[in-house]
Amino acid sequence: MDTIFIHDLRVETRVGVYAWERELAQTLRIDADLGLASARVFETGELADAVDYAEVVAHVRTFAADHPHLLLERFAEALAQSILASFRVASVSLRIAKLGALPGVRELGVSIERSAAAAR
Repeated sequence: MDTIFIHDLRVETRVGVYAWERELAQTLRIDADLGLASARVFETGELADAVDYAEVVAHVRTFAADHPHLLLERFAEALAQSILASFRVASVSLRIAKLGALPGVRELGVSIERSAAAAR
């Protein structure tokens, strides 16, 4: 399957079970791999046949700002479903990391893969 990727996207959101995590925005690092629903863009070279990277980035930033969650796992699931519903993609793989959440740990997080077929 052909994919496009967006790696090392930094977003601000409120995610966590502790009170301070729900009060202060934290930076998440997101890697997204989007499985294309069609290879048509490779033939036509037309933006209308592509997934617009800028739109995906704007969508992820808006989603993160507007959707706090207690668990990073739930945030990842909700974001994956939102991407599948909003863009013409067959699948989405997300790797989402909290940065510096624990002393001595550079990043920790969750990685998920979802498909449009399974979401129906």
